[in-house]
Amino acid sequence: MLPRPEIENLQNCPHGGPNFAELERLGLKPEEVLDFSVSANPFGPSPEVREAITSTVLDRYPDSESSELRNALATHLSVNPENLIIGNGSTEIIRLIASAYFPKDSPVLIVEPTFGEYEIACRIAGAKIFRHLIQESDNFKLNTDELVRSIRSHQPKAVFLCNPNNPTGQYLKRDKIEQILSACEDTLLILDEAYVSFTTEPWNSLELVDRENLIIIRSMTKDYALAGLRLGYGAANPAIIDTLKKVCSPWNVNAVAQSAGTTVLSNQYHLNRCKDDILKAKGFLLEKLSALGLNPLPSDANFFLLNVGNAARFRQKLLRHGIMVRDCTSFGLPKYVRIAPRTLPECEKLILAIGEI
Repeated sequence: MLPRPEIENLQNCPHGGPNFAELERLGLKPEEVLDFSVSANPFGPSPEVREAITSTVLDRYPDSESSELRNALATHLSVNPENLIIGNGSTEIIRLIASAYFPKDSPVLIVEPTFGEYEIACRIAGAKIFRHLIQESDNFKLNTDELVRSIRSHQPKAVFLCNPNNPTGQYLKRDKIEQILSACEDTLLILDEAYVSFTTEPWNSLELVDRENLIIIRSMTKDYALAGLRLGYGAANPAIIDTLKKVCSPWNVNAVAQSAGTTVLSNQYHLNRCKDDILKAKGFLLEKLSALGLNPLPSDANFFLLNVGNAARFRQKLLRHGIMVRDCTSFGLPKYVRIAPRTLPECEKLILAIGEI
C-alpha cells in the first residue's frame, strides 16, 4: 500500500517557532524561550478576543462559508464578499490553489529564497518546479526585468511571489507587480502578502483584485496575533474564488477562529499601536546590531536577515541563552538568521546575548 510517488518522497518544510523535542533535550520550557524566529505580532491579540473566544458556541458546526467574518473583512477591505475565501491559515489557501489549478507535471515558477510551503504544495500536486533565484550580491532585491524574461521563457501555469518576501523582507511597489502581471498572459500570479501589514508604505493591491490572473493571499495570524487559531484569506475575482471553494473542505475554519477574526477587525487601534511599537523595536535592533559590527540587511517588513557566518551554530548558542532566532539554512541561506523584533526589554536581552556569544 504505497502512496503516490510525490507523497512518498515528500519532506517536511521547516518553519520558525519552537521545536518542543529540542527544547526538552536542552532542559528548556517553551514559555521560558524568547522567540525571535516567528515574524508575528509579539504583543498578543486585542483584549476583546478573549471575550469573543469564551462566548463562542462550541456544540454546533461552524459556518462553512465563514459568512460573518467574510462580510466584515469585505467591508474592512472595501471589496465584495464574492472576492474572498477564508482559510485555516494562508497555507490552506496555497494548497487549495495547487489542488485546483496545477495538473500533474504543469510548470510552476517560484521566486526564491522564499516560504517553503509553495514548493510543498507544488510537490503534492505533482507540478514541475522552476526556480527564479534572487541574488545575494544584489541584497536580495528582485530584478523584475529578469523575472519577466523567466516567465516568458518557462510559460508557467503559475508564479509564486511573496511580497514583502519571506525571509528577505523586500517589498515590490505597484508598478513592479503590474509589470510582472503583464507577463503572466496565461499564468496565475499568486501574490502572498502575509506580512504586508507590517510594511511602512503599503500600496493597495486589492485594487487589482478583479484581474483574471491574480490571487492575493494574506494572513490574519501575523498582524492580529492569532497564530494559535490559524486564519488567513485569499482575494481574487469571483471565478477564481468559486473554483477554490470546490476543493475547500467543509467547516475548514473553526468557530473560535471565525469569532476572533471578526472581533479583531473592529479594533484597528490595537493593531496600529502594536505596529508602532514593532517599528521602534526593529529600529533598536538594527542600531545595536550595527554597533556590534554586524550588518543587518535592509528590509521593508517586520523582520530582517543577519549574516552570522554559520546560522545553525549561532542559533544553537543563542538557544542556550533561552533565545531563539530563525536559522535560514532551509531557505538556502546557511550564513543567515532571520530576526523579528519583540518588545524592547526582550530585544535588549537579545542584544546582550549576542554580545556574549
